[in-house]
Amino acid sequence: MKRIPLIKPYITKEVKDSVCAVLDSGYLTEGRVTAEFEAVFKQYTGCDHVVAVNSCTTGLEIALRAVGVGPGEEVIVPDYTYPATADVVAIVGAKIVIVDINPRTMLIDYSELEQAITPRTRAILPVSLFGNPLDYDRLHVLKKKYGFYIVEDAACSIGAEYKGKKVGTMADISVFSLHPRKFITTGEGGLITTNNKKWAAWMNSYKRFGIGASDSREGTSFERIGSNYKLSNVLAAIGLVQMEHIDELLEKRLELSRRYEELLADCEGVRFPEKTSGGRHSCQSFCIFVENRDGVMKSMRSQGIEVQIGTYSLHMHPAFASRSYCEIKGNMTGSKHAFRHCLTLPLYHEMTESDQEDVVKQLLESLA
Repeated sequence: MKRIPLIKPYITKEVKDSVCAVLDSGYLTEGRVTAEFEAVFKQYTGCDHVVAVNSCTTGLEIALRAVGVGPGEEVIVPDYTYPATADVVAIVGAKIVIVDINPRTMLIDYSELEQAITPRTRAILPVSLFGNPLDYDRLHVLKKKYGFYIVEDAACSIGAEYKGKKVGTMADISVFSLHPRKFITTGEGGLITTNNKKWAAWMNSYKRFGIGASDSREGTSFERIGSNYKLSNVLAAIGLVQMEHIDELLEKRLELSRRYEELLADCEGVRFPEKTSGGRHSCQSFCIFVENRDGVMKSMRSQGIEVQIGTYSLHMHPAFASRSYCEIKGNMTGSKHAFRHCLTLPLYHEMTESDQEDVVKQLLESLA
């Protein structure tokens, strides 16, 4: 039986040579290579500052800390997301406020978001889910009206755009993931972008034990309580090579996604999520809506096709239900629909037209 994986990391001889060069250097922790990786990502996105960290989750945590979120304050998050989005709010001591999503886009419902704002709302943490950019114009109107910070969970959105601007330049702080499910990956890791020099300096300090800006060993000063969220040279070397090929990698994903849409255009029982108007979806994941999603998923997996759910509805899980640190606003009809019907199809750089045809064939048979 031929197996078609959900995703395959882009690991070439060039990537391996880059990692081996770091190993041969003997300098494995965060250093020159990580700094070069940050610089390349800064140039790509057009943001002013990039901070590399050891995961998107820790990146979101220090982003909230940088803007001053803490106990007694609230942060609004969408219900349909990976738990990390909400976890970090509780980790910094604030209250999680969960709102519904738009069932057509699977992005945060902007009306529900506005209704959930209170005088204690310090920040919102929307998710540009699966690479679909947010409506930043609408978010900026709300920000101006209510005065909160926008900390974006952009885990899946490297390469996505809104009205010609790269995701990573339009929120106060955006945080990207480098997990192996992402097409730019370092195994584990994250990248934080911001145009605020003060926040960038604070996050760079916090992730390095609170160290000051001085490079002199004799003049080392630890200016705040911090932690160790550094991204090693070894991991950065993987991402650095991938960034050299990002346009090629992204275009291939877009091409494969367009072909999926063509192959499934007349398929009864398959619906496509809506894309943000004015945006460019990075197609980190190719998702569809189907009935009997779990049955379809089981059938396709039995034939060697690795398909997956979209993500999770937080309110269904004990960590977020009936907790003092979490408030659930609304009945989550949009999130429930996405959780029950969203199916993620295989998508990776080496995927062939024949692979796609096999996926679609098994999908149609599973829907029959």
